[in-house]
Amino acid sequence: MKPSLLALSLAVALGAAPLALAQTQSNTDTSNLAPGTSSDSGNRKVKQLGAVDVSAALDQSRNSLSPDTGSSQYVIDQKAIQQLPLGDSTPLNQVILQAPGVVQDSYGGVHVRGDHANLQYRINGVIIPESISGFGQTLDARTIQSVKLLDGALPAQYGLRTAAVVDIDTKSGHDLGNGGSVGITGGSFGTLNPNASLWGSSDRWSWFVTANYLENDVGIENPTSSRTPIHDHTNQAKGFGDISYLVDDNTRVSFMFGATNNRFEIPNNPNQEPQFGYLGQADFNSADLNERQKEQTRFGVLSLQGKWGRTDYQVSLGQRYSTVNFLPDDIGDLMFNGVASTINRANRASTLQADFATPLGDSHTLRYGVYGEFERGNISNNSLVFPANPDGSQASTTPIGIYDATNLLARTWSAYLQDEWSIGDKWTVNYGVRGDRYELFRTESQLSPRLGVVYQATDSTTIHAGYSRYFTPPATEVIDDSNIARFNGTTNELPSGGNNLPLSERSDYYDVGIQQQFGSSLTVGLDAYYRKVRRLQDEGQFGAALIYSNFNYAQGRIRGAEFTVNYDNGPVSAYFNAAYSRAMGKRVMTGQYNFAPDELAYIDDNWIHLDHDQKLSSSGGITYSFTGATRVGADYIFGSGLRKEAPGVPNGASLPYYFQLNLNVAHDFNMGSFGKVKTQLALINAFDRTYELRDGTGVGVGAPQFGPRRGLYLSLQKDFSF
Repeated sequence: MKPSLLALSLAVALGAAPLALAQTQSNTDTSNLAPGTSSDSGNRKVKQLGAVDVSAALDQSRNSLSPDTGSSQYVIDQKAIQQLPLGDSTPLNQVILQAPGVVQDSYGGVHVRGDHANLQYRINGVIIPESISGFGQTLDARTIQSVKLLDGALPAQYGLRTAAVVDIDTKSGHDLGNGGSVGITGGSFGTLNPNASLWGSSDRWSWFVTANYLENDVGIENPTSSRTPIHDHTNQAKGFGDISYLVDDNTRVSFMFGATNNRFEIPNNPNQEPQFGYLGQADFNSADLNERQKEQTRFGVLSLQGKWGRTDYQVSLGQRYSTVNFLPDDIGDLMFNGVASTINRANRASTLQADFATPLGDSHTLRYGVYGEFERGNISNNSLVFPANPDGSQASTTPIGIYDATNLLARTWSAYLQDEWSIGDKWTVNYGVRGDRYELFRTESQLSPRLGVVYQATDSTTIHAGYSRYFTPPATEVIDDSNIARFNGTTNELPSGGNNLPLSERSDYYDVGIQQQFGSSLTVGLDAYYRKVRRLQDEGQFGAALIYSNFNYAQGRIRGAEFTVNYDNGPVSAYFNAAYSRAMGKRVMTGQYNFAPDELAYIDDNWIHLDHDQKLSSSGGITYSFTGATRVGADYIFGSGLRKEAPGVPNGASLPYYFQLNLNVAHDFNMGSFGKVKTQLALINAFDRTYELRDGTGVGVGAPQFGPRRGLYLSLQKDFSF
């Protein structure tokens, strides 16, 4: 996005603010003033309706900006999060894993409907650009009031990251009153996770802040099946805050911020044989490797939100900064891999977002907005390698150094216009168009029509269908523009050449589904989807560092179906999800240098499964509350296995199925004058089933990873008020 366009967009978007403020001040009705409140302009403030009422009205106004007509949605509220085995200590990626069509992967990754990453995170309606390390490990579940997973054929408001939208509503100080909470979770594998939160409100101000620290000895999935990983300690610190100020009954200013600082030891796989000699050294114990990785993310967003006449609006300015630093074991990495690279990646994204919704009569709601993102990325690789003979064998045991650095500058510009049309009591149609433009090395753009329909067949039966044209730029933070020719003649020479600049993905998405309610307790849903893709994006770990690089298949086709059941009646609540998926790609057209020539030749002529494709997945859980203070619960995840290598066929086979059962019991103890203490005991992988997420083979798969072994965890939490 050019500076002139950014300035013009900012001026137009923010131009509504003084007009809105002027209109709301001039239209203030003094008849509703609270007793004893003066009607002068200095004291109108927000007491006309009460701060809590005004905050709730503005929340409703903000929610009206985001339609979901024609798409599929799955809502997980705070109650459902607390009923998970680890409750509020559950990482966000594991919360999302309870939704249909979501498949778990290693390093905390998840895939939705056969896509790799490509998730958009929104907090209180504001897009937060993804971080290099994966935003799912940046936000704490303790911030969440509810989270909605939107996928399928999304309305025109949603773009760029389109596999799914993780739409989060945070807790509010106005809703919670004045107080806070402190607690700790501890247990197996050296787990220690203290946390503290503070919330409250005072007249026009409200705030919610939370922070937690985590350390354990299983920071990254174990590359072996043992209960005790080698060299796998992690320290993670996270914080989040949301501070808001009510200007008047129709206007709110808020500042949202977050930070994370994570450090990982890279776990070791013992009994590996060195492939290279180092000076006079021929042996190295792979259990003694000392690779480490640091990840940092911080973001801040300033938002103006409110109502101008009948128009709801929210205008936000934000920035996210993210870094990853991989530190190798110089000697060990050289002897096992022929290369030891110190890798640094940094990315700073500045954003502007403005969304508006205006009712037109009784049956139409016009929604429109703009989004701009300006990214600066820095990549540096400081590598040690050995000279190599023409046949690839090691020519010398004395390493040489190669330094490579790249600066990236990406601009994204988006605008959308859509109309939600209510036709009688039965039909709702949302039609619109979205335009996106992305600049990095080249300029790519697309105009994308959208159409979504909802038919309320009966009071208990809802049918939806939709079509969306998608434009998905490559994730700038994982683009690797290294000069691969510098490694020619070394032990890090890549197997082939090729274009190393990824392309934007373009796809046509079709979705249809039905939801049926049986009484007030049981809801059943069925959804099917199909996506035809050009320039299909995928990502892989092509080196020792736990950092992904992206590439494109020329073609892709993805289809699947999902079945959901939700039940809530009295002391019993339960859910069940099952999904089928098939994700295929053909012909690698960028990033070919990461592939062996025989792999490229096969993929050029044949459709292959994407490495993250999993045919069947399922999740479910049940909770029984004996009283308001005591409950027991169980949940599970099931998968038919991600892909692995087959003889002569990339991703030609799948890993064995896995099933993980988790149990929990919770009780609130009354401690007299000290008050109530919440406790929760969780047993993760109760059967201690050993299963592999990855076996180290497949396209872009760097190492084996196993699922968690059985662990016992106890959480204590004390809320307080003042």
